Amino acid sequence: MTSGADLLRVEGLRITFSVLGGEVEAVRGANFRILPGKVTALVGESGSGKSAISQAIMGILPSVAKVGGRVLFNDPAVAGKPVDLLSLEPDGRDIQAIRGARISKIFQEPMTSLSPLHTIGNQISEVLTIHTDADKEERRARTEQLLGYVGFSNPPRAYDMYPFELSGGMRQRAMIAMALICRPALLIADEPTTALDVTVQAQILQLLRELQAKLNMAMLLITHDLGVVANMADEVVVIYHGDIVEAGPVDAIFRNPQHPYLKGLMAAVPHFDMKPGERLKALREVPVKAENLLGNRPVRKTSNSDVLISVRNLSKTFTTRSSGWFGGKGGASQHRAVDNVSFDIRRGECLGLVGESGCGKTTVSKILMRAVTPDSGSITYNDGGGAVDVLNLEGTALKELRAKIQMVFQDPVSSLSPRMTVKNILSEPLEIHGRGTAKSRIETVRSLLQAVGLDQRFINRYPHSFSGGQRQRIGIARALALVPELLICDEPVSALDVSVQAQILNLLKDLQKELGLTSLFISHNLAVVDYMADRIAVMCAGRIVELAPREALMRNPVHPYTKSLLAAVPYPDLDRKLDFDALQASGGSDKRRWGAQFSDDGEEDALFPANLGGEHFVLARKSVDARELRP
Repeated sequence: MTSGADLLRVEGLRITFSVLGGEVEAVRGANFRILPGKVTALVGESGSGKSAISQAIMGILPSVAKVGGRVLFNDPAVAGKPVDLLSLEPDGRDIQAIRGARISKIFQEPMTSLSPLHTIGNQISEVLTIHTDADKEERRARTEQLLGYVGFSNPPRAYDMYPFELSGGMRQRAMIAMALICRPALLIADEPTTALDVTVQAQILQLLRELQAKLNMAMLLITHDLGVVANMADEVVVIYHGDIVEAGPVDAIFRNPQHPYLKGLMAAVPHFDMKPGERLKALREVPVKAENLLGNRPVRKTSNSDVLISVRNLSKTFTTRSSGWFGGKGGASQHRAVDNVSFDIRRGECLGLVGESGCGKTTVSKILMRAVTPDSGSITYNDGGGAVDVLNLEGTALKELRAKIQMVFQDPVSSLSPRMTVKNILSEPLEIHGRGTAKSRIETVRSLLQAVGLDQRFINRYPHSFSGGQRQRIGIARALALVPELLICDEPVSALDVSVQAQILNLLKDLQKELGLTSLFISHNLAVVDYMADRIAVMCAGRIVELAPREALMRNPVHPYTKSLLAAVPYPDLDRKLDFDALQASGGSDKRRWGAQFSDDGEEDALFPANLGGEHFVLARKSVDARELRP
């Protein structure tokens, strides 16, 4: 195919970054095309060169980068030969006329990409100020029209809102509106749904598809999520360490992958059809050697009646106070983050807790850790030495409990001190709780590194010198340092690539088996929870709406919210694409769509957990017969 038939053609693209001690070749001779009106997915792990390619196309590479090759842009709105974007001055008028108007980009993190000091409307209409002659009234009218297109129910109000007033999904919609306001020929979407819940992700993907068709726009979709690729792409380009290893139509790529890396990526993705005991196939396996961590403590035998921690009627309300510009009194609003939550976690099991952002999952975990005090409810802990009232513990007793309950956090970057070496990070819990001598603590640190598959030579390194997956392993090692009874994992793999995610999930499974760990696994990714959990609790708006063994919940979900979560998961399978028409426009948390059986109309007929048998519970109206709800 000739260059004239392509909207964009990348030929022999090389990108090299100058760093201390030499140069790093980020992209090595990349060749691919983007066809008019089609979606091309650029797939690869973090550090593979995906974002560097998008920056080269936009002309926004940092000054330390050296670029070679050609990027030919054949703008349908301009007659003549294709323009080599790499030949244009980075700050010249020619590239500025193209950037933002004819080629636009949606960035991965909308909160850091939007100015907190300007309204949504000001930021979107600024693009029109730069690229058009439209007056103020016309700019506002066009901006409000596009805000309506991208799903804002009240565009005039949204125009005057600030980014912090919007949810993550709404901020991403605002970013999409900013990118599309000049009706570009090419939209570059750099991981546009990575930070979003599964239902919000489905809405954004549906929105991008609709707008692409309406504007006849081409799209370069940068992602590591093969489920998103299967639902969105026409063509796929796979990149590995700067080299494009496979490219072609989406049908050929998914049905007949050729390169070992692509086959490995597909095998690393958790899916709902996995057989009991089947493991994810990580690209690089992590050897687990946990035997040294137990010391003299035996692995406890478990039974179905052996409850480690029991939570009853837990509630927590947060009050937000706002003040006026000059210290005047403002109003106060209350948010019920946790609403009458009850569950048990049995010794040796993994309880999955799933739900969208803001549903109260993390607040529950913080209450278990005694980092947040609930308004009401009780937590009883029993490790075999007698029942303990967690919420009334103080002093030494509370310190002892915290050694038994440890946490793995979502973001390994912010949860590890950049000023501490791995040795300091892993020995700190031992020092705080007075475990061992200085010499024995170093041996424990070495055992921890070995347990999570890290080289002992890394002991004196700082966190910045590790990859995301390695940093998360350090976080897991720190949580295991005190050999806890209960491990709380709060979104431990949501920030990781699928191949690294497979490593971490397999590692957690192996450690649970070898150490007899009990765990609470919090996530919004149902496929991940399906792989990890024995039982699953589904949380919405502060309440647990369904609780069941993993197989029962995945095969026979009863609550409308659970069904909507499952329906919104994108499969890496061309024969099981998302049914965008059936997805609820407002997401599954819209209680008006749940039906009379699951709606709370008053105190006389309050919501109550209905027992469907087989440990399957669903939150329904008290007057509803459980037999009517059984799948």
